[in-house]
Amino acid sequence: MRLNAYLARAGVASRRGAEDLIREGRVRVNGEVAGLATFVDAGDRVELDGRALAPEPLAYVLLHKPAGVVTTARDPHGRPTVVGLVGHERRVVPVGRLDADTTGALLLTNDGALAHRLMHPRYEVDKVYEVEVEGDLSDEALRRLAAGVELGDGRTAPARVRRLGPSRLELTLHEGRKHQVKRMCEGVGHPVRRLHRRAYAGLTLEGLAPGRWRELSRDEVDALRAVATARSPTRARGRSL
Repeated sequence: MRLNAYLARAGVASRRGAEDLIREGRVRVNGEVAGLATFVDAGDRVELDGRALAPEPLAYVLLHKPAGVVTTARDPHGRPTVVGLVGHERRVVPVGRLDADTTGALLLTNDGALAHRLMHPRYEVDKVYEVEVEGDLSDEALRRLAAGVELGDGRTAPARVRRLGPSRLELTLHEGRKHQVKRMCEGVGHPVRRLHRRAYAGLTLEGLAPGRWRELSRDEVDALRAVATARSPTRARGRSL
């Protein structure tokens, strides 16, 4: 495990903050001052300012994020944060982001390796959104969303699309671009009025009220690891229903 990840697992700082501690020469591994490229193996002794460290147990949390809460650990404007809302005894951080006005499923964990894999586009982790837009959706708009929409940072990958009502749809993506759903819908002429993530990587919000959270079961964690290990060689093209 890379040293900055080890320090983050020990709960002393974020990975970026851990890099600052390493640069300052405050971290030793097996008695030697460590560098940014240092890796930690089982049995290694890691010290910060002479104090021995050990990684915290891994924790995995599913939050039903309400509107008005920002997806970060701290907010300079004093807004409520998802980390503060969870208040877990471990230092868990969100996997990816949801806009402040977006509600729904958000995973938080201190398992940095798994989080990195879940966010990497090669593993094509499904994110299922329920979207309410302005205006009535035409079949052509749904087809364009399914086939991919040309955005300023390139064309989006094919998506799965299902009509839920005249101005409502379900959109399943495996990309994670900034404001992607909002930009896609605006790109086909239907700005988003309300956005809710119903499911993430197979995790749903069943039985979980807005603002509430729960620990994942062992089976759910195993399923996440499986998703973040096996890359699908092909992905069916998007469909409109």
